[in-house]
Amino acid sequence: MQAIDVNYLAVLACGVASMVLGYVWYGPLFGKMWIEMMGFDKLDSSKQEAMKNSMTKSYSLTFVGSLVMAYVFSHFLIFTTSYMRTEGVSAGLSAGFWIWLGFLAPLTLGSVLWEGKSWKLWTLNNAYNLLQLLIFGVILSLWK
Repeated sequence: MQAIDVNYLAVLACGVASMVLGYVWYGPLFGKMWIEMMGFDKLDSSKQEAMKNSMTKSYSLTFVGSLVMAYVFSHFLIFTTSYMRTEGVSAGLSAGFWIWLGFLAPLTLGSVLWEGKSWKLWTLNNAYNLLQLLIFGVILSLWK
């Protein structure tokens, strides 16, 4: 079996880009809307305090998850470019879209179907997921 060359700096850049995107998306852009849709604005003060105290752990695990996702995406992109016979940004964007459509979008439907979350929240979160994967695709396809 042939070894896959992974650009670890590109994977790290994806992780950082994911955190920046998350900060902007769930902060200034849609933060208040997301907090309302999640019901966090209705939590009592002790639950809000507990959430604040676990933020470092939550951000750290989110960053690690982003690194894992970017690492796996880099493998997927290598396989995709050899099969599709395309390279560059279009390959990265295409791979990001298909990963989102085939895996993330259907997987997260459970939040609406079984957890009682709104379609509006699903759309907000999945627009973030799609944008994150498109950014990963661009970074990984350009930075080999």
